[in-house]
Amino acid sequence: MKFQLTDEQRALQDAVRSYLRDKFGQQQVRDLYENPGTDGVPADLWRAVGEQGWLAVLVPEEHDGIGLGLLDAAVIARAFGAGTVPGPWLGTLLVGEAVRLAGSDAQRKSLLPRLAAGELKGAVALLKNGSSPTPAGAPATASGGTLSGRLELVEYAGVADLLVVAAQDGLYLVDPAHATITTHEALDRTVRLNTVVLDNAPADRLENSTPVLHQELLDRAAVLVANDLVGIARKALSDTVEYDKTRVQFGKPVGSFQAIKHDLADIHLAVTMAEHAATYAAYAFDIDAPDKQLAASIAKAKAADTASTSTGAMIQYHGGIGYTWEHDSHFYLKRSKRLEYQYGDAAQHRERIAQLALDA
Repeated sequence: MKFQLTDEQRALQDAVRSYLRDKFGQQQVRDLYENPGTDGVPADLWRAVGEQGWLAVLVPEEHDGIGLGLLDAAVIARAFGAGTVPGPWLGTLLVGEAVRLAGSDAQRKSLLPRLAAGELKGAVALLKNGSSPTPAGAPATASGGTLSGRLELVEYAGVADLLVVAAQDGLYLVDPAHATITTHEALDRTVRLNTVVLDNAPADRLENSTPVLHQELLDRAAVLVANDLVGIARKALSDTVEYDKTRVQFGKPVGSFQAIKHDLADIHLAVTMAEHAATYAAYAFDIDAPDKQLAASIAKAKAADTASTSTGAMIQYHGGIGYTWEHDSHFYLKRSKRLEYQYGDAAQHRERIAQLALDA
C-alpha cells in the first residue's frame, strides 16, 4: 500500500480533529486533571463520540454500524492521542470487536447496535498486568459458567455497562453488577483505572471464542494503542518545534542551535517511521495479511519507544516551563507512559518479533 489515507479516511481525520479543536481542547483535558474525583467521561464528548459514528466504525452495517476497517479506527485513535482525549472509547470499541469476532448471532444482534450508538459503555480485561500479550496471559479463571480473578488496572470499569473478560478457555461477557470494583488514582488523569474482583461471577461465554480470536483481539488492541501513541508523539514534536522557533536564548531562537536541530530532526524521522508502521499494521489486519501479527508487534514496539522519546524531548526543550503543572506537556508524557505498557511493552513485542521471524 501507499503510506497515505484515502479521501474518506482523510475526511474522517479532519472531522475528528475539527471537533476536538472546537469542542474539546486542552482546557477541557485540564479540567479532568483538576477534578480527579469525576468519572472521567465528559457527557458532551461521549454524546458526540456516539453521534459522530466513532464507536460504530468497526460494527457491520447489518448491526447499525458503519462497517469500516481497523485503519479507519486507527485514524480516530491517532487523533485522540494527539488530543489526549479521555473516555472509554477504546474499551467500548474492543468490547464490540470481541462480540463481532467471537459472539453468536444472537449476541451480535443484541449488543452491537447499542455499543455502536454509545448506549453501552464497555471495558475489557484481556491480560494479567505485565504479562506478555498472548492468550496465556488471561487474567480470569472460568468454572461452571462463572469467572473468578482479580483484574488489575481495568480502564473505566467503574462506568462500564458491560465487561469482556478473558479466561483460559476464551472470552466472556460479564455484568459489572456482579463484580467488586474499586477505583485507583492514576498518574495519567485522562483515564480512570479500576481493580475488578470476580468471585464466581456469572458470565456468558462468547460462543465462537477461541485462543486464535483472543490473540486477534489483543493484536487489534495493540495496533489501536500504537496509533494513539504516534498521535501523541507527533503532537509533542510539533508543539516543541513551534515553541523552540520563538523561545530565545543568547539572543537567538533555541531552535536554531545545531544540537537541538539535529535531535529534533532525528525524532521527526523516528515519529515518521512509527506512523508508517502503525498505519501498515492497521492495513494488514484489514486485508488479513500473512504478516499482520508481526506488523502489530513492530508498530507497538516502535510507537512506544518513539512516544517516550518525543514526550521526553518536549519536556526538556520547553525548558523550565515544561516541568510545571500549568503547562500541557505533562499530559502527553503521562499518557504515553501509560500506553507504553498497554497490551505488551516494547521489550515484549521485540521478543515476539524475534519469535515470529525465527518461526518463519
